[in-house]
Amino acid sequence: MLSATSAPVIEATLPVVGKHLDQISGTFYETMLGENPELLDLFSRSAQATGEQRSALAGAVAAFAAHLVGAGPKSVVFDHIVERIAQRHCALGIRPEQYTMVGRYLMGAVGATLGDAVTPAVAAAWDEVYWLFAARLIGREARLYAEAGVDGTDPWRDYLVAKKIAEAHDTMSFILTPVDGLPAPAFLPGQYVTVAADLSDGSRQLRQYSLSQAATGGTLRITVRRVRGSDGAPDGVVSTFLHDQVDAGDRLRLSHPYGDLTLRDSAAPLVLVSAGVGITPMAAILDHVARTQPTRQVTIVHADRSAERHPLRLEMAGHGSRLTSCTTFVWYEQASDVPDAYHGFVDTDVIPLHPGSEVYLCGPVPFMQSVRAGLHRRGISDGQIRYEVFGSEQWRATPKRATAQLATTA
Repeated sequence: MLSATSAPVIEATLPVVGKHLDQISGTFYETMLGENPELLDLFSRSAQATGEQRSALAGAVAAFAAHLVGAGPKSVVFDHIVERIAQRHCALGIRPEQYTMVGRYLMGAVGATLGDAVTPAVAAAWDEVYWLFAARLIGREARLYAEAGVDGTDPWRDYLVAKKIAEAHDTMSFILTPVDGLPAPAFLPGQYVTVAADLSDGSRQLRQYSLSQAATGGTLRITVRRVRGSDGAPDGVVSTFLHDQVDAGDRLRLSHPYGDLTLRDSAAPLVLVSAGVGITPMAAILDHVARTQPTRQVTIVHADRSAERHPLRLEMAGHGSRLTSCTTFVWYEQASDVPDAYHGFVDTDVIPLHPGSEVYLCGPVPFMQSVRAGLHRRGISDGQIRYEVFGSEQWRATPKRATAQLATTA
């Protein structure tokens, strides 16, 4: 709970903070990373180059402030947001002491941006918001590390690349086995791992990749699409590294599996909707359902640029064949000779939906927004839709917009 002294201050200053959120974020990142270049290893070079990542933290804190004064998402929704962030932080190996430094630079950025408007009372109120938010995250992250049996000060484990398999144009799968000879960790379908890529220039970059097959106990599999830069954006550093420099017999460092886009314990009709490499968590979910609920009704929907770029297509068909009721719908932007494939973009009116369907969604943000809107028109509620957003898009712009977008990720 926000103190009675701070609540009216936050309510009064939230609009001006929201108006200057991009400037606050830019100052925060430039100052913190400029004075602590070792932290660059935690942040995507590509996202930093395009500015995609800059609004993430400040937007999340502003959204939390709005939540505290009753202008943001409901408590149950914000609990999902905290869970999602905590899962991501554990996958990155974030430690409690790092919150102190981040808070110092964030408050410094607020002061530098708003100047004399940041009175001692305003500074104290926003510092209280930050530490309320940080305390929730630190507590949840400590529990997640403990549940996983992971030392938060050294959360990485070495894996051997047993196989490297071409899945589609610009898409490779990596079969990974623990170097220590112990079983691979158990995980829930839909979770991801972080790859800590040690690059040739001596730097390290961290990137999350969904596990693309159900837990088997012996191996993990990630399926990686090469990110090619366009419109001035650079190529993906880690995806390029994995495609060009990592082969069978090499080693990679991985985090424990994390993530909350996991399959609920339910027998309701299941709809798996993906675009591009967003198919990877859906492949793990489908594999798991085929093993454990072969009579469950499943509908698969996938969109891609072309049939040549559609990863795991035959494997998904194989999983579907193990179910008593499975229907597949595919859309390609480019015309193809794949039987029954649609040309263009996903039309949600074509998808058969049961009123009680549970929908899992993964892909680029505009795709997910479009599909979600179409599902709403068909009578599917927010509570029936779960989806994953990789990146910072859900925390951008003003607190009002940030809270609205945050709410949709639950």
